[in-house]
Amino acid sequence: MMKSSSFNIVTIAVVSIIFSGCGYAQDVKKIYDPTLDGMKQIQTAISTAKTSGKHVLVQYGGNWCPWCIKFDAFSKADTAISKVIADNYIPVKLNYSPENKNDAANLFLGNPTRFGFPVFIIIDGKGKVLHIQDSALLEEGQGYSQKKVIGFLSNWTASAIVPPVRKDETKK
Repeated sequence: MMKSSSFNIVTIAVVSIIFSGCGYAQDVKKIYDPTLDGMKQIQTAISTAKTSGKHVLVQYGGNWCPWCIKFDAFSKADTAISKVIADNYIPVKLNYSPENKNDAANLFLGNPTRFGFPVFIIIDGKGKVLHIQDSALLEEGQGYSQKKVIGFLSNWTASAIVPPVRKDETKK
């Protein structure tokens, strides 16, 4: 009788852990919304970028993608990265999944899915795709490199792209 009770307690504990893990996974799945129209998301972000002087940062991926989830958590937890994004970008989480691959958005963006997921796309306020970033180049070990991510984000801000005016050019 004692063995049976111990077995039941262990079984209940294991099942509870499994189901609580599923609850966590469901929270993680809220990163990307497969019901959204990617082109509408992008057009709205471009409009906002145009009036704010920022660029659009598209993170194209899915809730099924462990590296997409890692990047989302990494970028939110790192205050330097969060600040660069908040100060310089209109962020968009563009879904790619069996139920919504956002084909029109993929075509508009220049087929960034060829690089795998997540993939990052920088768009200016006029709707021009400026850069497609293969996220594998930002990785380090089992995660992402703060130095590489900040370097990438900093190099594609609106102010970084506009060349500085030299003093000798202002006299002309």
